[in-house]
Amino acid sequence: MTPLLKIASIETLYYDRIYALHGLSLEVKEKEIFTVLGPNGAGKTTLLKTIAGLLKDQPKKGIIEFMGKRIHRLPPEHISRLGIVYVPEDRGLFRELTVAENLDLGRWGRKDAEIQQDYEFIYGLFPILKTRSTQQAETLSGGEQQMLAVARAMLRRPKLLMLDEPSLGLAPKVARIVYDALNQIRQRRTTILLVEQNAKMALKIADYGYIMESGRIVLEGTSKDLQENEDVQELYLGLGGETISPKGWRLYKKRRTW
Repeated sequence: MTPLLKIASIETLYYDRIYALHGLSLEVKEKEIFTVLGPNGAGKTTLLKTIAGLLKDQPKKGIIEFMGKRIHRLPPEHISRLGIVYVPEDRGLFRELTVAENLDLGRWGRKDAEIQQDYEFIYGLFPILKTRSTQQAETLSGGEQQMLAVARAMLRRPKLLMLDEPSLGLAPKVARIVYDALNQIRQRRTTILLVEQNAKMALKIADYGYIMESGRIVLEGTSKDLQENEDVQELYLGLGGETISPKGWRLYKKRRTW
């Protein structure tokens, strides 16, 4: 089965000399949730921006295919029209516009008969947006802004929804609301590529995951496999850690296997 998104050995450079991605390859299957985990500076955001065409003339090497067609180095507006919708870490809202106006921009250009159905869906996900419809986006809480960003993205009917750190800065209760919404979006048969530092939350809803460090994929597997991996448990899930040495007089940290 052909993957929805296929990335093969891409290399992305900053200022034509600093490698942010090194020979990176991954695949995203249709109608599932995939997560990319890793520390700050691993290149996760760069990966999403490269896919979305937001970095000019990148990747320098390698191939990106979407629905069997090569899309690397295409203009971002072309990639967006193919059905790839990117929600950045800063949410990308028009802060001076109201909630309703931001949502209207999400459906810009659509003339199909299912717009009202999509509004009902997003208001079902985030009822608070309906009560905040006349409020400026900049006056919303961080969690409400994240809800608005996801809702606006869904009005574009994405085939692939890419989210960059959707739980960043959110209270645990609000983050759970956002993640519950992502589960419902997946049930609507929308494919999701999720970049996160909160590995626990991401692996709870993901079907498959990639661990990224220093611009490379160092480990991949099903969500279950990654949650059971000792290195992932220690480095990303806060489990395990220091162990008594065989000599019994000091603690040491287990060396990762990648």
